[in-house]
Amino acid sequence: MNVDLFDFTLPEACIALRPAQPRDSARMLVLDGATRRDAVVGDLPAALRPGDMLVFNDTRVIPAQLEGRRGNARIGATLHKREGPRRWRAFIRNGRRLREGDVIDFGAGVSATAQAREDDGSFALDFAGDAPVELLLEAAGTMPLPPYIAARRAIDARDADDYQTMFAAEAGAVAAPTAALHFTPALMAALAAAGIEHATLTLHVGAGTFLPVKARDTADHRMHAEWGRIDAATAERLNAVRARGGRVIAVGTTSLRLLESAAGEDRMIRPFEGDTAIFITPGYRFCGIDGLMTNFHLPRSTLFMLVSALMGVDRMQAAYAHAIASGYRFYSYGDASLLLP
Repeated sequence: MNVDLFDFTLPEACIALRPAQPRDSARMLVLDGATRRDAVVGDLPAALRPGDMLVFNDTRVIPAQLEGRRGNARIGATLHKREGPRRWRAFIRNGRRLREGDVIDFGAGVSATAQAREDDGSFALDFAGDAPVELLLEAAGTMPLPPYIAARRAIDARDADDYQTMFAAEAGAVAAPTAALHFTPALMAALAAAGIEHATLTLHVGAGTFLPVKARDTADHRMHAEWGRIDAATAERLNAVRARGGRVIAVGTTSLRLLESAAGEDRMIRPFEGDTAIFITPGYRFCGIDGLMTNFHLPRSTLFMLVSALMGVDRMQAAYAHAIASGYRFYSYGDASLLLP
């Protein structure tokens, strides 16, 4: 499909630089069947049905943004995928000053050797020493805010909490599963009281989620792989929900992509562990989910393509036009949409 079908004009004023406080006070645009209505995230228990199950990504964001030097050259690195015990694939800023075998000093006693440059300009970074890489990142790294936020303000201490969900447990993501940022213990208690269950899976979100689609046709776009896991007990619970007539609602596109990677044509979800590079565009047949809660996405992005596959291109273009006109806040720290086809 032509990527231009997924374009729209987004005023800069719509980009949220801080999350709503409290988190569940964010606005929520509900598309339920043929209807559309404005709500807030705190209304979610009434928007779902008893017996439905929300599925959250329990990945934890690591401080994967690094600033260092190779000699006199300033080098920036954004880690995006673990490739070994001490090796991470990273997108590099000022990469023209870096060659395989160069050592980058990130300060705080943290250094890494650049290896295995790929055509996309990324390098593998082999971290020196014996300390766990996670500890090295705590010493030298900062939270990897999306580029459309980081370009407009400095990262600060608030982001360490704001950019982490209440479900964060499994360290390894370099971007937050942002739909889950809207949830609070009070909202989870209200959902439980309404008979709505929840489950967790793990997908370590990579920085590739922010890469623009440069191809003119979706068929020519290459997705970056991300590692995920759904254990047998969770798969069994999800299948049981559907068997008794409930719906599986993914919270975030990361949860959705892993559920679809684990589901068969028979709509059964199976245990999964490994990489997924699933790319969902209109025409895709959904097998693992019955609905999605997600934030508002960038024009021409793979995530806007995904929601268009779920709800239809024209419907999503109209919904986004309404959101822009109504002052909804976009992107990672922005408002939510609940999509129930």
